[in-house]
Amino acid sequence: MTTATPHRIVVVGNGIAGLTASDSLRTAGFDGELTIIGDEYHPPYSRPALSKAALLDDGEMTSHHLPAPTHEASEILGVSASSLDTDNKVVGLADGSEVPYDALVIASGSRARRLGSGDAGEAERELTLRTLDDALVLRQRIATQPSVVVLGGGALGMEIASGCLDAGCAVTLVSSDPPLVRQLGSHLSEYFLAAARRRGLTIATSPAREVHHREAHSRVVLADGSSLEAELVISAVGDLPNTEWLQSSGLLLGAALRVDSRGRVAPDIVAAGDVAAFPTARGIRRVPLWTSAIEQSKVAALTLVRGNDAPELSFQPYFWTEQFGLSLKASGYLPLAGDPEVLEGDLREDKALLRWSHDDGTGTAVAINYRIPIPKLRRLSSALAAAVSPAA
Repeated sequence: MTTATPHRIVVVGNGIAGLTASDSLRTAGFDGELTIIGDEYHPPYSRPALSKAALLDDGEMTSHHLPAPTHEASEILGVSASSLDTDNKVVGLADGSEVPYDALVIASGSRARRLGSGDAGEAERELTLRTLDDALVLRQRIATQPSVVVLGGGALGMEIASGCLDAGCAVTLVSSDPPLVRQLGSHLSEYFLAAARRRGLTIATSPAREVHHREAHSRVVLADGSSLEAELVISAVGDLPNTEWLQSSGLLLGAALRVDSRGRVAPDIVAAGDVAAFPTARGIRRVPLWTSAIEQSKVAALTLVRGNDAPELSFQPYFWTEQFGLSLKASGYLPLAGDPEVLEGDLREDKALLRWSHDDGTGTAVAINYRIPIPKLRRLSSALAAAVSPAA
């Protein structure tokens, strides 16, 4: 079954999901009016680079740059979507204007969650790292080597802590669980935590409850009654999908924007990226990762052009992080339980290719400081596949 190709397509979101959807629409042959709405003035950039190389780029920050878009869309930048009228097919903008559409791509992404209230005064003192502007502010702040408290022991929190240490800051990371255990499991959590401590990271294992800002310092109050003083507090405590503008649209199920296996929310509306919850082998969930957004967006764009003739999403998780002198790439579902099968190398030498097998017959392959193309890592992630040399 095919679908009539729309004349006007509007893409809400100018991150990697919106960019990929727009480029994919053109590649699929869509030659109608294409409009992109973005709440930032910046062109699309690599968000993963912001917590890695971008914090420490020498001179002008460039590691976040992406190739120039090829979609030749009209762009409305620096203004966010504020409402959606699905009956009249109109996107309302925060400046009061409206943008009509025949078909719509929702790629409005997510924003950083804060521990504090998020008012303007606190935002200046409790930093987050989500946008390019956030990264520019943080680079400037850590250049003077302040004392730092990082809230959150996930991958982002650990990457920020690593970058601050490399900049010469004294850093304490607050995490209610062992850092990275929820993302990677205990085996790799212990490994990364040992590397972090060798580099000088201090860990506080009681959850943060409050943040109080003073003139020169901030105080983080922990659940055990103790407190930490620092010149800079950085929150990395998760994200929130940008769905508020959809509240009156009738598209949300509770607070979630759910899509089918082709990214559809409605016959003329698709969604992709951090904002969307989609079917995976382990249930319907948001997967706010770079490669996930790219894969979802390609499928969603084809669905607007080809309807049910478009392929369904075949999702295989891919995750990577760089911190404390270690680079990890993982293909397959996380976190990981138990000990791995060692395919190559040795973790004691900080270079290894590992695999975990799961009860459902799948597996997860992990490369630590190991050069291996993503397709080969993905082949290794099958627990039933024979181990092959990365050099083969």
